Amino acid sequence: MNDLYTSDVLPRVVPVVAGVLGAAGLAVACLPARIAMRRELRRRWLTWAVAATVFVGALALRELGATVLAWLLGLIAVAEYARLVRLGRGERAVLVLGALLLPPPALLKAVDLADPFGLRALALLTVACVLPALLSGDTARGGERAARTAFGMLWIPVALTGLVVLEGIALAVVVATAFAGAGAWCGGLLLSRLGGTLARPLSPLSPGRTWGGVLGAGMGVAAGLEAAGAFTVTLWAAVLAGCVLGDLLTAMIKREAGVKSAGTWLPGFGGLLDLIGPLLLALLTAMAVSL
Repeated sequence: MNDLYTSDVLPRVVPVVAGVLGAAGLAVACLPARIAMRRELRRRWLTWAVAATVFVGALALRELGATVLAWLLGLIAVAEYARLVRLGRGERAVLVLGALLLPPPALLKAVDLADPFGLRALALLTVACVLPALLSGDTARGGERAARTAFGMLWIPVALTGLVVLEGIALAVVVATAFAGAGAWCGGLLLSRLGGTLARPLSPLSPGRTWGGVLGAGMGVAAGLEAAGAFTVTLWAAVLAGCVLGDLLTAMIKREAGVKSAGTWLPGFGGLLDLIGPLLLALLTAMAVSL
């Protein structure tokens, strides 16, 4: 377990996040009316301001706050995911159970999730995920249902345990992921205009994501980790990979479902998965290199 506690990170992160949000809010407020994206940027800024307050406030309470935050995010995210991939009530119940039971520190220790790739934890999760399809005798979509449920368990509830077990590193990863999103947007908008490799799409899954955006995301991750006093090359590479792949993964699931957003309730983003998709994979990659 890393000894970088939230209490060490918090005094470094709060003024940086407040300053960035303040500067961004002022910039958005000053945009002229003719800018087509003004309304959308204002909506996104409002969502980020609320999200920053919730995340920083919850993680400041250490294990208790992190557990409650993981519960809240997990319950909403698994509901959106189950709807996107058309899972039934049984699979939804399993995912909800995982979202509720996995975050508490006592249970994490009980099933050895301090190592997120522990064989016992994976075995228990796999059995729970395949039961609904097995018990229903589904010969048409049974394998697909079981696979989608197992993946959803790993992608959402297991990933969110990182908010608890990573301690102060979790706050650093959250800040770095947020900065990566801003950096990717700026990089895609500005650096891609230089042409060449920077303007090329990263993947057919999301033509709007360019290599310029990846470069911007890399700078954002570095700035976020440095602001939290947690920068190492290994953690930077892990979080950057998680952010980039997590963004593409979320896009892939939405494209397969034939929708633009995972929901409609979150201003400027759509659904919770649109906001935290990169964070989920970033938490997993951070656990892989930090625990």
